[in-house]
Amino acid sequence: MVSSEPVTRPARAKPREKAIRLDTEAWIAAAFDALAEGGIETVRVEPLAKALEITKGSFYWHFADRRALIDAMLTAWAQGRIAAIRQQAGNRGAPAAVLRELADLYTHRANLRGLAIELAIRSLARTDEAAAKAVRSVDRERLRQVAALFGGLGWSNGEAQDRAILFYSYLFGQSLLDAQAVPTTARDKAIHALIAAPPISSA
Repeated sequence: MVSSEPVTRPARAKPREKAIRLDTEAWIAAAFDALAEGGIETVRVEPLAKALEITKGSFYWHFADRRALIDAMLTAWAQGRIAAIRQQAGNRGAPAAVLRELADLYTHRANLRGLAIELAIRSLARTDEAAAKAVRSVDRERLRQVAALFGGLGWSNGEAQDRAILFYSYLFGQSLLDAQAVPTTARDKAIHALIAAPPISSA
């Protein structure tokens, strides 16, 4: 006998955004994930919303458009990198030891996601003034902090600045070198030579 009672169907799930609205930081974090994986072209509202399993309404609660998100990313990146170098290069020991620690962060203990994000932002900076401004502020602070460390080793102001430039040029370029032509031991030797104290004058 077929029951005449109505069939009770489970309530349809409401869109996620009606239950929660992601905050600004969540959208920025998701955008950085996309940037690290596929570059600036992958930072788009619809794919991000899909990855976060939420509708686009949450995005537009926080950002006027995609450009506003990119600008927020650039601000967050620059502030984070400046805070990091100040913390890393602060009063944490002998200048040579701090410089070696900084070098290790880009070589033996490289954060591949962070490097991918940085390279993507630097690529964007070639054609985008806001990105160029963010990169410029980070570079200036990094060079200022590292030049101070070289000054602590005994180099003059001008020489310390020169070595700071060489230091970062090496850190960003060393990953492009062939591993057989320039093995790890050779790279370590090179960076140790770069961060050596100036020779003691016999005069």
